Amino acid sequence: MTEEFPTPQLIDDLESPHDNTRVIKDLLAGTAGGIAQVLVGQPFDTTKVRLQTSETSTNAVKVIKDLIKNEGPMGFYKGTLTPLVGVGACVSLQFGVNEAMKRFFHTFDEAASQHLSLLQYYICGVAGGFTNSFLASPIEHIRIRLQTQTGSGATAEFKGPIDCIKKLRVNGQLMRGLTPTMLRESHGCGVYFLTYEALIGHQVKSGIQRKDIPAWKLCLFGAASGTLLWTMVYPLDVIKSVMQTDNLKTPKNGNNILTVGRTIIARQGVSGLFKGFAPTMLRAAPANAATFATFETAMRLLG
Repeated sequence: MTEEFPTPQLIDDLESPHDNTRVIKDLLAGTAGGIAQVLVGQPFDTTKVRLQTSETSTNAVKVIKDLIKNEGPMGFYKGTLTPLVGVGACVSLQFGVNEAMKRFFHTFDEAASQHLSLLQYYICGVAGGFTNSFLASPIEHIRIRLQTQTGSGATAEFKGPIDCIKKLRVNGQLMRGLTPTMLRESHGCGVYFLTYEALIGHQVKSGIQRKDIPAWKLCLFGAASGTLLWTMVYPLDVIKSVMQTDNLKTPKNGNNILTVGRTIIARQGVSGLFKGFAPTMLRAAPANAATFATFETAMRLLG
């Protein structure tokens, strides 16, 4: 994206830039997209987290078999209440800030009055991801603690989301993992929204209005965006998961990104930074296809 090779300009979809209800509609549509993402992606996410945080050699098939055997099929949806509410809010914030930034560029940048550049789309996504990280970090921390505990009833360390929040706050660790979350969300969402808008822009430039793009294409574009996102930031997610499942009082893997990363590599090699990559990639396509298709559908219904 240099001056010598200017990025192609993409026609944007701001048909009503002065609609005062636009922010509310963006947030509602984002919430719907987030809920769809959780319902589709939670089983994959549970498998991924258990692989990422396992201290013994294992694989996705073994994790799935053990989970079904010991906890039943509903074990895949452990801790779902938190992400159902939380991820809905996170995706709502991501999409809401991304859309607000697009309007900002349209309003204050004369050159972007009709279209945005790829760099501007990336910046919009970075802003959405950075803002969202402050909400995503504690929500994911709670979810991961619940996903990885194997006990139930009286033997469970956390009795549910509320109990988990209380114990994390008592130990001053609710926001543990914020730094890798910020890095992951900022760059990841920049790539995420840039990819999606570039694919949408290609359709618009070929003469198809955004509202007329069929659902199957929206799903395909969302799947591609989600897959590229996770490919770009996966090691950061592994480090975050290890930090968020470590001992609350005396973490044995370190207290920052570099220390935790070095510990993982020392114990498992570079491949340790990619544990759980396969289920993450399997999850990325359907979960993000559902997210974008639901978001676009909701936006069309809301007008």
